[in-house]
Amino acid sequence: MQYILQILILFILTASLLKLSFWKWWQSALFGLLCAGFVVGTAQWAILQSKTQLADFLGNTRVMQDAAVLITAESALCFTFCFAELRELFDAQKRNRWKRLLRWYPGLLLFPVLFYLQTQLIFAMPGTDFTTLSYALAGLVFIMLPMLSFLFKRLCPEKELRLEICFLVGLFVCIIGLITTVNGNTTYSASQEPLNLKAILLSAGLFAALFVLGILGNRFKWILKRKQ
Repeated sequence: MQYILQILILFILTASLLKLSFWKWWQSALFGLLCAGFVVGTAQWAILQSKTQLADFLGNTRVMQDAAVLITAESALCFTFCFAELRELFDAQKRNRWKRLLRWYPGLLLFPVLFYLQTQLIFAMPGTDFTTLSYALAGLVFIMLPMLSFLFKRLCPEKELRLEICFLVGLFVCIIGLITTVNGNTTYSASQEPLNLKAILLSAGLFAALFVLGILGNRFKWILKRKQ
């Protein structure tokens, strides 16, 4: 569980930096300042935490299910952003009014990750003043977030390549969030039910009908364009 959580944190940080690489440097710096303020503002709660409390929190099945839902929703927003940007990149006429909102949405998963990293830093250095550690972490976050996002932009100047990487990272975040286990039991386990042929045939028929409607709708659209 601990290793899966660390991998998930790594991918969340990477996804956040990739998203910031589409911003201007001063916008990334403002967001870094916001994250630093979050670290300082939550320092008192982080100091009061203990390893046992965090272990019990992460071992709560209901909490992990809620976290998996949040991760799935955040990943869906990431996918929507990538597809909207790529669609407009290759066809300037197809503008998405939601694209701008999706671009300026940085994601909420970074904030619990910062809180968790702050608690781990406090646990790792018990002899140091906890407030000093929080301010040091806040300063590091303020400096590293815009710097690393700018580094991503320099290493991958092609926008479409960064969008593809952002999509893949978001996909990994979604998969790891869904397979997160609690006490050896998968959060989303398969239910033990008999094979329902009626439901399977109904689903297949619905899929086939929507597939045919999609093809016909696309052909009808092209016919109208040719007539114009």
